[in-house]
Amino acid sequence: MNNLMNGEIPLKFKKNPYERTQWHDDATDPVTGEVIDDGTPFMSEFANNFEWGIYNAYRVLIEHARQMQRLQVQLELDGRVPGNSGTFADTLDGSSNKISLDKALTDIIEAVEIGTTILKVANIEGFTSFTQVTIFDDVASEDVIITAIGADTITVQALKNAYKKGAKVARSNVAIDTINAEMGVGKWQTFNVELMEVV
Repeated sequence: MNNLMNGEIPLKFKKNPYERTQWHDDATDPVTGEVIDDGTPFMSEFANNFEWGIYNAYRVLIEHARQMQRLQVQLELDGRVPGNSGTFADTLDGSSNKISLDKALTDIIEAVEIGTTILKVANIEGFTSFTQVTIFDDVASEDVIITAIGADTITVQALKNAYKKGAKVARSNVAIDTINAEMGVGKWQTFNVELMEVV
């Protein structure tokens, strides 16, 4: 039996990864109609090979289109800013680029009131002084400047809003959709946690 496809394939390959099935009809005796040699049986493995072959072919086409788009952007920018090689562009397709989104994010672990400047947070990783952050929950949001970083605190300008426990402090409140190559606004999230006793 051929090496049938049963999942996604690597996008970089040197030979065609799709192996065709050579189909044969039943061979019958022209006089008696008796089947002399059975043809190729149709099985789900063959059908799935078709499906994965079509799916992977489209994956390759989409990746080629993304690569061409990146080249087009780089050529366009190089014409406007010679030598930049696309540094100021991101096609939002999930592929690495010379620029990257600052994804530093943490939670406020205690509710805060209007005018608060010191935020107790879950972690301070990725945050630095004199950079801007967005603070938000499901009610309000605002942009403030970090003035100092402590062991487990972030000091900011006086808040204009009150925030509940679990509010987010983020360098960028952005969600990137790599399927549609779009940049959207991040959302406040809540979770239900169920505790189960392990015996």
